Amino acid sequence: MKILFLSDDFPPQSFGGAGISTYDLALGVQKAGHEVFVITTCRNKEESGKIDYNGLTVYSVVSDYPAKWRAYRSLYNPPALVQIDKILRDIKPDIVHANNVHHHLSYHSIKLSKRHAKTVVVTLRDAMSFSFGKLATEKYLRDFDARLSWLDQLRQARKRWNPLRNFVIRRYLACAHKRLAVSGALKKALEQNGIRDVGVLHSGADVDTWKVNQEEKVRFRNKHKLEGKNVVLFGGRLSGAKGGGKVLEAMVEIIKEVPDAVLLVAGKIDEYANAMKDEARKCGCDEPLIFTDWINREDVKLVYAVSDVVLVPSMCFDAFPRIVLEAMASGKPVVGTCYGGAPEIIVDGVTGHVVNPHKVEEISLKIVDLLKNPERMKKFGDAGRERVEREFNLKNQVASLISAYQNGQS
Repeated sequence: MKILFLSDDFPPQSFGGAGISTYDLALGVQKAGHEVFVITTCRNKEESGKIDYNGLTVYSVVSDYPAKWRAYRSLYNPPALVQIDKILRDIKPDIVHANNVHHHLSYHSIKLSKRHAKTVVVTLRDAMSFSFGKLATEKYLRDFDARLSWLDQLRQARKRWNPLRNFVIRRYLACAHKRLAVSGALKKALEQNGIRDVGVLHSGADVDTWKVNQEEKVRFRNKHKLEGKNVVLFGGRLSGAKGGGKVLEAMVEIIKEVPDAVLLVAGKIDEYANAMKDEARKCGCDEPLIFTDWINREDVKLVYAVSDVVLVPSMCFDAFPRIVLEAMASGKPVVGTCYGGAPEIIVDGVTGHVVNPHKVEEISLKIVDLLKNPERMKKFGDAGRERVEREFNLKNQVASLISAYQNGQS
């Protein structure tokens, strides 16, 4: 089969969680014997065009517009759609698999794909199909109720609110033959907001690809002065919604019990990272705060390898945090948020702990307990790796996806 993936973000332009998960699937489908193409986006004309990336044919189309128009251009983005239509006509795919298209490729690309392909599949990876931003309403954080009223949406979008946005998105999603969510939590949230008939296909990982060279591990540890330290990893995007402030509060308590504990922050040093540094100085925990700055994809494996515990305290709905999957594939225990899909992969008390990120004392107690019990850390880490291999194996997820393609054609 000829299979074409749509994704706003995709390597080598972007290495975000959604882009990496889409890349893993595309590569897996290709290895299964299918012809695979990808359409992604870039901001500059110089970056556009057709390239070969690890055996995948990747087309980058240009799209750039002011953020204030996103509630409209995310529905129908003419400059991108003209380019997409031309590529679809040239390739004539059997299957189009749309992933994150909610920024530049636009939701209309789903309807457009239906004109050119026998089957269209959509994977929803976040709350953007019904939410104007991060889902962190009081009723969700309190009761796990993801339903958004028009007033909730207005509060999120303010002057950028488009009252017809969600209705139009539902119409576009209905054009797909199959709709998938990356977690049961996301499926439930979608249903609560009027998007139904959605299946679940979790992201997967190949645990063998997360093994590292020991010499490289020592080099990375020495480079960041981590020798002899108990390393707590906080990764992903450095934003307030990811819980950076609560992490610092927890570290203040952790270093009281484990003085050699350090917080390793993996991410680009940007405006928020600098604000995090300033806050750490105020809290008196700036010394055990170590930033890696931007790191390439291969070195991400080393970040996990040198860490003892991985902390994922998202303070909003996080559909299926990839960092949890990668940490467990790397054999590390995870202390993760109760919001979103993390509890579907973390087995509380077996592979790590599920916590309420607003409860700093709970976070610090769980991490201290692990750092003081190396045998338990190893036991949790081993159990996590086994769980990923058994339940979230990338090959199995790819096989399930191909089955969904075939069912869509019948």
